[in-house]
Amino acid sequence: MITTPESLKSHRIKLATLESVMQGRVRYSPAKSAWLIAMSLGAVVGGIATFSWVSFGIFLVSTATVLLLGHSLGSHRKLIHDSYQCPEWLEYILVYLGVQVGLAGPLGLLRQHDLRDYAQRLPECHPYLRHGRSFWADGWWQLHCELLLEHPPAVNVEARIAQNRFYQFLERTWMLQQLPPALVLYVLGGWGFVFWGVCARVTAGVVGHWLIGYFAHNRGAMRYRVVGAAVQGRNIRFTSLLTMGESWHNNHHAFPGSARLGLYSGEWDPGWWVLVMMKKLGLVWRIRLPSDLCERPELEVVEH
Repeated sequence: MITTPESLKSHRIKLATLESVMQGRVRYSPAKSAWLIAMSLGAVVGGIATFSWVSFGIFLVSTATVLLLGHSLGSHRKLIHDSYQCPEWLEYILVYLGVQVGLAGPLGLLRQHDLRDYAQRLPECHPYLRHGRSFWADGWWQLHCELLLEHPPAVNVEARIAQNRFYQFLERTWMLQQLPPALVLYVLGGWGFVFWGVCARVTAGVVGHWLIGYFAHNRGAMRYRVVGAAVQGRNIRFTSLLTMGESWHNNHHAFPGSARLGLYSGEWDPGWWVLVMMKKLGLVWRIRLPSDLCERPELEVVEH
């Protein structure tokens, strides 16, 4: 019998039996697969046919913007972990930019993240939830398939998020939200801007998210160990700038509620740098750090 760690008792996820995170099957998802294939074809075929340095520059700027402000600060550190406070209008902008990454709607992304987070902290979980297969097999699973648990858990998302009409709208229309920037880019520079500013950006965001997830749970340095967890987070130093600090995943597993992910000297964390700047401007407050979180008896320091 698996017992629940103390730190999970206030988690959004509630399971009828803890063993249910091991019982399920992976099924091909036509919609998920078609989304990535369509964007990838647009990026490769359309991108090559219309390449220009200006279009490539738009790809770099737009990808960095949605990863930094959207995925890291909006979807992850704010919506999912609520690790800092900000005005509602700013939260909406950041979460909207997070939707532009192309992974899922805000509510779907939150539920996916929380299920994976909960399962990984247990002694055992389904290999889909812990990136537990070979590189290519995991890529197929994560990019083209979905996990169907025999006994899906209840996800108790707080009413502030679950009943928010803006988030509900984004959840229903998250794929369609690529159309507004596509239209603007087409007007400004034609199909080249669209292929690079939308298709290539989404492809990089989706595939990059999987790549970091795979390596951050299988390779890399560890400063902390969560005793009894099915999988440990790993720090991937050389991708810290590309991921806006999200690749300090061992730190994140240790202190999931911390707004700062790069905790030590030399651990570059662009998301944290922007939060510090926003705090100086009075745009964010009550930023949570590891010292603000509850002590976790299952956390121990290890050599890295």
